[in-house]
Amino acid sequence: MKLVLLDSISAVSSDTRDQVVVSGSHGGVSAAHLALAHPPRLVFFNDAGIGLDEAGVAGLAVLQAAGVAACAVSHLSARIGCAESTLQSGLVTRCNALADAIGVRAGMSVQRWLLDANLSP
Repeated sequence: MKLVLLDSISAVSSDTRDQVVVSGSHGGVSAAHLALAHPPRLVFFNDAGIGLDEAGVAGLAVLQAAGVAACAVSHLSARIGCAESTLQSGLVTRCNALADAIGVRAGMSVQRWLLDANLSP
């Protein structure tokens, strides 16, 4: 398993399938559908401020249903559209049950999970 940085989840490809993807994209439903073109093992999104009806993280449930671990980091901790920012300073605000099962927790930094998972940035 390797780490892949994508400023936009629309850049998923066969190279990202079953990998850990750190993205700069929001975690909405449209982003989840884009990720499913080549499903990663785990994907980090930006929560985009959560929004009305939790639109900024609604894709996490879509990915859960498809068997993909997914979580979102606070828009206050990482720049939207910048995977490097998500990687360097992202703090998790939400995660689906599959992400929780592999140790991703709200309040945790992306860096912390990567260290715990023995994945180097």
